[in-house]
Amino acid sequence: MRDNPLVLHVLGARPNFVKAAPVVKGLAELGIRQGIIHTGQHYDALMSDVFFADLGLPEPVANLGVGSGTHARQTAALLTGLEDVVLEHRPALVVVYGDVNSTLAAILVCAKLHVPTAHVEAGLRSFDREMPEEVNRVVTDALSDLLFATSPEALSHLSNEGVDPAKVHLVGNPMIDSLFAALPKLDPAPVQERLGIEGRYAVATLHRPANVDDPQAARELVDAVLGVAEQVPVVVPLHPRGRQRLAEAGLVDRPHLKIVDPLGYVDFLSLVRGAALVVTDSGGVQEETTMLGVPCLTVRPNTERPITVTHGTNRLVTPASLPAAASKALADGATTPSGELPPLWDGAAGPRIARVIEAWLRGDSLSPAAQSRVSSR
Repeated sequence: MRDNPLVLHVLGARPNFVKAAPVVKGLAELGIRQGIIHTGQHYDALMSDVFFADLGLPEPVANLGVGSGTHARQTAALLTGLEDVVLEHRPALVVVYGDVNSTLAAILVCAKLHVPTAHVEAGLRSFDREMPEEVNRVVTDALSDLLFATSPEALSHLSNEGVDPAKVHLVGNPMIDSLFAALPKLDPAPVQERLGIEGRYAVATLHRPANVDDPQAARELVDAVLGVAEQVPVVVPLHPRGRQRLAEAGLVDRPHLKIVDPLGYVDFLSLVRGAALVVTDSGGVQEETTMLGVPCLTVRPNTERPITVTHGTNRLVTPASLPAAASKALADGATTPSGELPPLWDGAAGPRIARVIEAWLRGDSLSPAAQSRVSSR
């Protein structure tokens, strides 16, 4: 172990911040030097800066400010910006999160510079290569030196792809750590009052390219959301991505449909906690609703998080089936996750990840038995 090694975390979008916070905290408690690279992939302060405050993250050592753009242009800007930062700081390990373009770019930069990497949320698969995120997941896992899996099926996916099992650790879900930590602050009433919401309501989050980039798909999705709004008022914290396309398709303020700016972490989860229903195409929201016991309808043909369907409150729907599915969910009322919660979704994933990284930095080679001991603590 070299003297005072540095661990850098690359964060580019809302889910990255939520997953990173418990890992950063766990490493800090072990006295490991670290820093955050904020890529600025979410350039809106409401989509990024507020999460640093809500989650207690330290100020970044670099903010690349890459903003939006096509996948190629955004990734190119990330590649050049990240290379400069990695060369400047010479980290012992770079930790990446999830499946956004920042994650892919960091993995590619580090692979070329021979800088070791760790991937938090490894092994998730939708098996849909038309999703840009799926391509990012597969490439990231193929190049990572440490892979932290959130669920048992992720281990099977990595094994099927020939990943060395010595690199893989089942640690649980750090998003759930952040949720557990935030629970005492999740009060729907102040957010409802500020947004002028009374009575029962639904929350919708929509941004996936397959749903919003094609005008016809966007119109079908908006019509489906309007079908839900005929049954219950719908609040839509609108992601900057696809906002104009969805507005052109009719997703604008109208009776029983309220469009609001993106919300911070605590405000958003407070709003979700008080909702009768959530409609989403986001991966992380599927997990958060599973833990909060809020019915969730995911407008996608597949999910890389099937455990939210088998162990949680999530159901996959099409735009055509969304209004009927919403009617049933609203009639059924609040629910609780079926059976036991997913394995290791216990609020301790961050410390598990930190212990594995600490052992790796020391040069320890963890046997499967040792991995099991670290992961179970």
